[in-house]
Amino acid sequence: MRSIWRTLDRGLARDIGLVCLADCLVGVSYGAIAVSSGFPLWLPMLMSLLVFAGASQFMFIGIVAAGGNPFAAVLAGLLANARHLPFGFAIGDVLGKRWPARLAGSHLMIDESVAFALAQREADRRRAAYWACSLGLFVCWNVGVVAGAFAGSVIKDTDVFGLDAAFPAVLLALVLPSLRDRAARLPVVVGVVVALAATPFLPAGLPVLLALAGVVVGALAKEPELQEVA
Repeated sequence: MRSIWRTLDRGLARDIGLVCLADCLVGVSYGAIAVSSGFPLWLPMLMSLLVFAGASQFMFIGIVAAGGNPFAAVLAGLLANARHLPFGFAIGDVLGKRWPARLAGSHLMIDESVAFALAQREADRRRAAYWACSLGLFVCWNVGVVAGAFAGSVIKDTDVFGLDAAFPAVLLALVLPSLRDRAARLPVVVGVVVALAATPFLPAGLPVLLALAGVVVGALAKEPELQEVA
């Protein structure tokens, strides 16, 4: 573990620290929103330890708080985390060869840590960046969630502080980078249109699942391009 911290240079350590600080603030908003929405104090803390997936946690809380089915909320969270499968193939070398390390590394896997790892060229820097970011984010996120949960037990109306905007802001932050890819714009637009059209007529949670129609449209649109290349 000491070798990991020694491998980090000052610039990389600073960047990881800033990301951890931002993640801590988002964790505060998550904990506050969860408790002020009527969830027990222990739930956001337990989810942060066992799930550790900010977007999925926000999605679960948001859907259930809006009256949606908990099973639909869990399914939506699982689908949101499906991106971790290709992540695992991309950074499998940094997790080590022992099963305890690989299991721990898989549990701590998050978008930011994967991005930091892939940005490094040397194997030792990839490993150091991944583990430093993952461990730092895990600690900062959980500290933020605990602080936010206790704050949410006092603050009954998070709208006053704008904390309710954290959920859509997180999802928007996940979507925006993908819009740089021309091929990703069509499924995103189709998914948004389908979800917005279904929202007035269906229970909370189902429009999010129907938005997956965008993925199907994107796959169908890509098939002719692959055939032309072949």
